[in-house]
Amino acid sequence: MGVIGLGYVGLPLAMRFAEVGIKVIGFDIDPAKVEALNLGRSYICHISPQRIQIARAVRKFEATTDFSRVKETEAILICVPTPLTRHREPDLSYVMNTGKTIAEFLRPGQLIVLESTTYPGTTEEDLRKVLEEGSGLKAGQDFYLAFSPEREDPGNPASDVALIPKVVGGYTKACLERACALYSKAVKKVVPVSSCRVAEAAKLLENIFRSVNIALVNELKMVFDAMGIDIWEVIEAAKTKPFGFMPFYPGPGLGGHCIPIDPFYLTWKAREYDVHTRFIELAGEINSYMPFYVVSKVGEALNAMGKPFNGSKILVLGLAYKADVDDDRESPSYVLIDLLRRRGASVDYYDPYIPVVKPSRKHAHLAGMRSIEWNQKAIEKYDVVLISTAHSCVNYVQLAEWARCIVDTRNVMVRFQTKPGQVWKA
Repeated sequence: MGVIGLGYVGLPLAMRFAEVGIKVIGFDIDPAKVEALNLGRSYICHISPQRIQIARAVRKFEATTDFSRVKETEAILICVPTPLTRHREPDLSYVMNTGKTIAEFLRPGQLIVLESTTYPGTTEEDLRKVLEEGSGLKAGQDFYLAFSPEREDPGNPASDVALIPKVVGGYTKACLERACALYSKAVKKVVPVSSCRVAEAAKLLENIFRSVNIALVNELKMVFDAMGIDIWEVIEAAKTKPFGFMPFYPGPGLGGHCIPIDPFYLTWKAREYDVHTRFIELAGEINSYMPFYVVSKVGEALNAMGKPFNGSKILVLGLAYKADVDDDRESPSYVLIDLLRRRGASVDYYDPYIPVVKPSRKHAHLAGMRSIEWNQKAIEKYDVVLISTAHSCVNYVQLAEWARCIVDTRNVMVRFQTKPGQVWKA
């Protein structure tokens, strides 16, 4: 089988199938990734080099940039990005270009499964069209077509590809049966649904559910703060209710490839049916405003010290979008850095998982920026340390000893002894 796109979704999936004895060819357009994998190296912190080396040693995994080798496979899983354009509309170029590239190498009997999150109809309409046009074959007759949404949770040690139920929708009944048969070899529980569109919608529901609930607690954070009430204490009290409540936590903004992006795929598609997704869009507005709110709290902390933004020195602690990962996609930390610099502050960052900022489409101007070293002399020079990501490996006892002022967006400092007036919650 083949896995196209060897990132945070594709690589764990490829490793799982290799570990159950299926030979996997990994495809990627990045020669550096392909070379690293073939040498037994990992570029994702939660995928150990040992897993890759074992898969290589038993000849169950190899990586390539040669997409003509698609014809060697019986099944292809497409795990490529589905970002938004600069106008916040779906960008299916990676999916469509992948479809066009592999279409000329398709042969009868192959299974094609899209795993990338997208709006309902992408698999049955958009991807099917490019595959059929490029191959001369018909989905459901000559080759099998299905959709199965990824459910990766980077940084969560309990997240195991084998144990997370796999939702699968097929273009036809035969397509569904073939896709379920494949995934059942690597995943403990497969959840078949009636169509690709249902499977696509299920993934969007999962992510929209998180987006709107996070927006709710973010808004309540601002409301309760104005009332002098600690939102974190409120949540701790509320979650003692054994039914009818699920805790969500506020933060400096949404990050990662899913939650900040996927709801807008449905918003865009809904317009085709003259339906307005007001609730989803409102949640997006609230979550997008969070970095601005955090910066206002930094301003309050500086004012209390008699310092303006202009000329102040600020350290952003954590560049990854969540704790204990090296994934910085859509991280609100980048927005915070830009907002603080616009106000005249000198801004650095510390993140042991991301020693240097890599080039990206959205934050190309920050490429090459490096994490500072963690030591007392370095930390003491900053007017404010802004905790954006609460990595567990950070020594917060030292931070409390060394930092003049801490603005905490993750409530991490509540567990440590701090000085009066040193910590500002945001």
